[in-house]
Amino acid sequence: MKIVLTAGGTGGHFYPLIAIAEAIKAVCAERNLIVPTIYYLADKPYDEAVLFANDIIYLASPAGKMRRYASFSNFTDMFVTAWGTLKCFFLLLKIYPDVVISKGGYASVPTTLAAGLLRLPLIIHESDAKPGRANLLAAKAATRIGIAFESAIEGFPEKVRGKIAKVGIPVRTELMNLPEKMGAKAALGLDPTLPTVLIMGGSQGSLRINETVLDALPDIVSFANVIHQTGKDHFESVSQTASVILEKAGNTGRYHPFAYLNADTMRNAASAADVVIARAGSTTITELAIWGKPAVLIPIPEAVSHDQRANAYAYAHTGAAVVLEEANLTPHVLASEARRLGTTPELASKMTLAAKGFANPDAARLIAEEAIRIALTHENK
Repeated sequence: MKIVLTAGGTGGHFYPLIAIAEAIKAVCAERNLIVPTIYYLADKPYDEAVLFANDIIYLASPAGKMRRYASFSNFTDMFVTAWGTLKCFFLLLKIYPDVVISKGGYASVPTTLAAGLLRLPLIIHESDAKPGRANLLAAKAATRIGIAFESAIEGFPEKVRGKIAKVGIPVRTELMNLPEKMGAKAALGLDPTLPTVLIMGGSQGSLRINETVLDALPDIVSFANVIHQTGKDHFESVSQTASVILEKAGNTGRYHPFAYLNADTMRNAASAADVVIARAGSTTITELAIWGKPAVLIPIPEAVSHDQRANAYAYAHTGAAVVLEEANLTPHVLASEARRLGTTPELASKMTLAAKGFANPDAARLIAEEAIRIALTHENK
């Protein structure tokens, strides 16, 4: 059995595929099936260490971006995508996988186009409240379509809606089960008597969120510990500025900046957190829901990202989060929301229940089981 994974170049596309790969191996072990050979096709490996740890073979496939603004690169990248599709056609012809699984994103387009040309079984998964262009392009050739938000159904053409199933968003096993809260606080050096605010600006960090947090910092550390994921490029400047600010304001030991949260640190931070301030990527929202954490979501503006605003409001509609638009993001508002959610137990309990009602911890397994079923049928033809 051979399975090909493909996705765009972000953690929100990449890591759910890793969760699916983990689930495929677990299901095969339970059913005494031979573990399939798994390949990952994209323009970049994204996280080579994780691919290696999961025995996933990376194969490069060129892919061009289609930007949402006028650019000559949109024209030249069409040829990159065409070349990538040709290369993927021959790669897939050589591998001849039993199923292809795509999480969307620009880097998935050559692989899904080639899979369609070869009439290979194709599963696509849409994490966002509105389908992305790559998945809309692949939908006609898809055998099955998984979604996380009910609203995504309306975004697909009516003729493919019979293929759609709501399954949720796959999350890696290591992020599913959190350590005990007081132990996590001790591991991070947090004051156990205070609530904790976890701030995440996405894998690259967010300059706008970082600047607002710095201005709000004296207010937030007056009542809480702060774990702040700044992004690697912003870590040094944010840390230095925070030191100057807190030297005057006090409570220096309550602020804990990180350039990046690896899996172990993320698990401790999530366990320790009473409220999370974050962007509104679909994978982030799913992790917040599984963890049951009250959240303040700050979506990337619509002009930059078509999906985060829709994701944020769809999730907030459940009662698990509040949304702050960037246009309304001020230090006072951010600190006030962090205090309200982090120091009101009754409100936090309601939001936790709403969050846990949204998540589906079995999402990866559902997709894995369907992929194996399709693969075995294809293999026996």
